[in-house]
Amino acid sequence: HCFLGTTSKRAPSWWPSTPSRPVRLQKRGQQTRGGMLGLSSLKPGSDGQWTVTQISCHSDLVTDMDFSPFDESLLATCSGDETVKLWRLCDPELQPPSSPELTLRPGQGRLELVLFHPTSSGLLAVGATKVPLIWDAGRQDTPLAVLEQHGDQLQSLSWKPDGSLLASSCKMVLFLKMLHCLFPQSAKSLQNNKDSRILWAKDDLLLTTGFDMVRQSFREARLWDSRKLSSSVGSASLGTSNGMLIPLFDEDTGLLVLAGKGDTAIDCFEVSASEPFFSQVSHCLTDTSTRGAAAVPKAALDVLSCEVMRVLQLTDGCIVPISYQVPRKNSNQEFHEDLYPDTVGTTPAMSAEEWWEGGNKQVNAPRSQPASPAAFNLTLLPQDPARGCSTSSSPLSTPSSSAAASRSPSSASGLSSSFLPSPSPGPSPSARPIQSMLGQTSKLRHIQGAVMHRTTHITNLRGLNLTTPGESNGFCVNRQRVAVPLAISGGQIAICERSQPGRLPDTALPTIQNSVNVVDLSWDPFDPHRLAVAGDDAKIRVWQVPEGGLKETLTEPEVLLQGHTEKIYSIEFHPLASGILASSSYDLTVRLWNLEAEEQVKLLTGHQDQIFCMAWSPDGKLLATVCKDGKVRIYEPRKSTAPVQEGTGPEGHRGARVVWVCEGKYLLVSGFDSRSERRLSLYSAGSLSSGAIAATNIDTSPSTLIPFYDPDTSVVILTAKGDTRVHIYEIAAEEPYFMECSSFNSPEPHKGLAFLPKSECNVRDVEIAVGLMLTKTAVEPVAFRVPRVKKEFFQDDLYTDTAVCWEPALTAASWLSGSNGQHKKISLKPADMTPLSEAPKEAPVRKYLPSSVYLEEKTDEQKKDELLSAMVSKLGNMDDPLPQDSFEGVDEDEWDD
Repeated sequence: HCFLGTTSKRAPSWWPSTPSRPVRLQKRGQQTRGGMLGLSSLKPGSDGQWTVTQISCHSDLVTDMDFSPFDESLLATCSGDETVKLWRLCDPELQPPSSPELTLRPGQGRLELVLFHPTSSGLLAVGATKVPLIWDAGRQDTPLAVLEQHGDQLQSLSWKPDGSLLASSCKMVLFLKMLHCLFPQSAKSLQNNKDSRILWAKDDLLLTTGFDMVRQSFREARLWDSRKLSSSVGSASLGTSNGMLIPLFDEDTGLLVLAGKGDTAIDCFEVSASEPFFSQVSHCLTDTSTRGAAAVPKAALDVLSCEVMRVLQLTDGCIVPISYQVPRKNSNQEFHEDLYPDTVGTTPAMSAEEWWEGGNKQVNAPRSQPASPAAFNLTLLPQDPARGCSTSSSPLSTPSSSAAASRSPSSASGLSSSFLPSPSPGPSPSARPIQSMLGQTSKLRHIQGAVMHRTTHITNLRGLNLTTPGESNGFCVNRQRVAVPLAISGGQIAICERSQPGRLPDTALPTIQNSVNVVDLSWDPFDPHRLAVAGDDAKIRVWQVPEGGLKETLTEPEVLLQGHTEKIYSIEFHPLASGILASSSYDLTVRLWNLEAEEQVKLLTGHQDQIFCMAWSPDGKLLATVCKDGKVRIYEPRKSTAPVQEGTGPEGHRGARVVWVCEGKYLLVSGFDSRSERRLSLYSAGSLSSGAIAATNIDTSPSTLIPFYDPDTSVVILTAKGDTRVHIYEIAAEEPYFMECSSFNSPEPHKGLAFLPKSECNVRDVEIAVGLMLTKTAVEPVAFRVPRVKKEFFQDDLYTDTAVCWEPALTAASWLSGSNGQHKKISLKPADMTPLSEAPKEAPVRKYLPSSVYLEEKTDEQKKDELLSAMVSKLGNMDDPLPQDSFEGVDEDEWDD
């Protein structure tokens, strides 16, 4: 079953059992009002439709609901009418229940949360406005415990999987409380009035989702060690949005799914107890916005298809299953034991009274001498169609030990599973991290982007031109300076020296007066003083910036290039030959210019519509273009004015970019698909006509992703104007082609991101790329680093010899005459660093004692004895002589003097 309720924004929405294909829901009866729940089977009815049957649960808004982990037909609901009700459910095609089996009235005002205990039947955690309560359903009169009152509104509760501790979070100040009768702990982590969630993860780790205390709309997930709550141990940022993040965690695989309300994307991470704490596994795009999300019970997974997790997405009109599968060669034929460690079963370990009295029994934990198969761990195996399934209807009270032991495997609450002996209560020895099972991954997948210190920023930029065409990067940088177009009449351009960071004066600065609006601009890669600027008057002006930067306004260009008949789209310098510049225009031509001779040297034709982008091949022989007519073309300008190859490009017509990758053997095109989703496509440069050999969708946004490619690491970094997220992929020439790495989120939407040569990277901090990010009023350096343990060594596996791209390989005349060249290469290794490959091999040493040493339970007597022993050792041995006993005295006759 699944339930669709009229819930408050604090409720975790809904929790289903068995999923199917996308379900479109059709309501029966009148419009849903407060206090109603919708019950639907995820299998269609006899008429082929899914019907929602309404259940009138409460007299006020339903605020939360939860299924029993031991009886899938038992549902608990709470409401603003100050009651908790337990419902015995039936097939939605039958008459729905008219009254609850049990009603609890805590008398604490409006109730916000309800949660079943994971190991004891009939035990509930109930959250009032500010007070959590522990309630035994067998005792309807009073709760077992009324826990410590919170300072503000409760927002979520979570039981530790072993049932010993309860964590909670509340509004305004998020507290992590381990509420175990006697010793509550708390930690202050966030300060805002937005929603938060708390969830137990692996072992003693807690997971929270919420909003950053400084940037109120910036969402993040944090990992905490429950034994030391002073600070979080790790975090992951998920961009800006007002939608609350719903966390779903699978303890068996360590997978964490984060679904934001109102989002059209669902992220999946693998959570680890050591760095990196969050490893992104997937970024799933959805057709419609998310209204709620829930994880399917483990026993309902399709294990033969290697499905390790399934999430159901609730939208405005349907429920969409999202399956996470591990690619395996023999899927649908074999059961892969390493993917499915033993998971918990559905028989409660003890009663509420036993737990309250200090019991610590675990669900389906093996005993030293098990009395029956029901005492063993539950192991996921393919369902036998001949066996069938049945649903148990256990009472609210806990079965006795003998009853639990005699329960037959065939009545295991409809689970497609079997009970088999297990040598230990923990995971299967063959279980491995899920990340290692998902095929080839990038060694750079944990790359981290970070904005550098404020002292490196150029601030107080005023009057920026934020309306440059989509074909332009918006601004440009080189090793010495930054050029930024200004929204001032006359097409003015500000030149900022990188060697002089800080706040710019409020007074007017000297600028370049281009005389017409700036369409695109680019620094000469071989001359840090020469700036080429394309204007909307179809002319290209080349400016010479004096040494040390602008001291006065420049009004006369060094070179003026004319030839295009309409406005120019973009300009691109040749990567090897000095003084060669390519330009594209609304006249549908691409022209090559020799800046030394100040003349046009080539005219390329063949485009039928707007030219989105141009890119030179790494060897400088070929020029690739992507066009609005849906074509990707490759030119060999020195031999032909027509394209030598042509292939089908992106389906969307909103914009596109192209860049050469993998030693110039492939083209990477960033564009849009037919549904306007941003998409990356990989083409073989030798066979464009065959179409894209691989493609992947990124997300949905109107701005074109601008790629930067690092040939040394084969990493492409993509972002767009107005985005906050920077996507990072490693590109491979074979499957899987695209290997997603960790993304970087900027604090606010940026207006552009331009990158510096590789020589600007700090190899001591393992930086593989450094860019400059343009915001509304500042230019901020951003470093992309790869986390490494032995940073004192030069990471020669990351830093291959890099091309000296700031020096020309040949002149314009040589290239035009048919000569070819290549950049010389240098090593980035500092003289005082040893390569990692030559580092001495160390014997593995365990740095820390196992957690069992620290967590060993001690009695009060043991603690008292240890304290006394410590005090005695400080005082020293009482039998030792005093210092004065060893002093030599004076003779008696000496006193007479």
